[in-house]
Amino acid sequence: MGSATAYHLAGRGARVLGLDRHRPPHTLGSTHGGSRVIRETAFEHPQYVPLARLAYQQWRLMETAFGAPLLHLTGGLYLGAAGSQVVAGTRTSALAHGVSHEDLDAVHITRRFPLFASLDGASGLYEPGAGWLAPEPIVAACLQYAGDHGVELRYDEPLLRWQADAHGVDVETGQGRYRADQLLLAAGPWLPALLGPLGSGFSVERVTQHWFTPARDAALFDRLPVFIWETPQEVFYGFPRIDGAVKVAVHHGGERTTPETVRRDVSAAEIEATRTILRRHLPALDGAHQRSAVCLYTNAVDGHFVIDRHPESPRVFIASPCSGFGFKFAAAIGAILADLLTRRAPAIDLAAFRFRW
Repeated sequence: MGSATAYHLAGRGARVLGLDRHRPPHTLGSTHGGSRVIRETAFEHPQYVPLARLAYQQWRLMETAFGAPLLHLTGGLYLGAAGSQVVAGTRTSALAHGVSHEDLDAVHITRRFPLFASLDGASGLYEPGAGWLAPEPIVAACLQYAGDHGVELRYDEPLLRWQADAHGVDVETGQGRYRADQLLLAAGPWLPALLGPLGSGFSVERVTQHWFTPARDAALFDRLPVFIWETPQEVFYGFPRIDGAVKVAVHHGGERTTPETVRRDVSAAEIEATRTILRRHLPALDGAHQRSAVCLYTNAVDGHFVIDRHPESPRVFIASPCSGFGFKFAAAIGAILADLLTRRAPAIDLAAFRFRW
């Protein structure tokens, strides 16, 4: 969210300083792993569909600015029992906002997508406009563009503390002190520690991602849509084959942690647990394990987004945490934050994304 905001602030005539405790793109937070799902529907709540539509528009504008494709449209397949959140929630959001989709029963799913042969009674919904984004190149391109257009960027400079008064905001880092008219905190899993008592409304969750080589039918994985599958035990998701491997992960269910104490290694038991899911539901992917990675979800207490002013310091804006499904919206949220910071009206109503505690 910070790099996208820096991109959108570039060229607006504002003096902008961007600080990062690391050197992005990196693998220590929430924005890595080579791929992120993008979808117009939202099983989480229909309120995200207008934000998703704005994101699609902004990603296309970024493609023009960067001269490179960002949106990889594969279609999206959402599977589960008829009343599951993934299927029913996706359908509700699609119908509420007129998103193009198809309802599919098990017969049609296996006919069109034969890799999904072990459905256990699941039905589904197909969204032709869904696909994936590559987070690391996008972050790098946003920062390159921002730096080339007047935004000052400083890396390996962690924010230690901040203090706001009626006239501005003071920020202290390990390298110096700065004063500005406004401050945006878009620190992902480091955000709770920067908010003091307000940070208790957020938690950080350790989630693992895994890459496997198909055991058979490898060519079919090249044409696989992104998918999200809710079973009685978990919600897991995956991608088509990218650079020879297929990424899969379980959505939520990880242990609570912090960026300083998180277990960065992935155990053999965690890999085997993911393989067990594949053997049951996607057996053609039960091939060689290529690698795994740890990702940090920063969750708001109610599972939704926070894009709002600090309730006690109106010169401070807080963006995200995005509760594990935020990257697809980064282009839109960056534009919205740039508007707020330059005192322009944002493109969509933010009432649904205010602090609620």
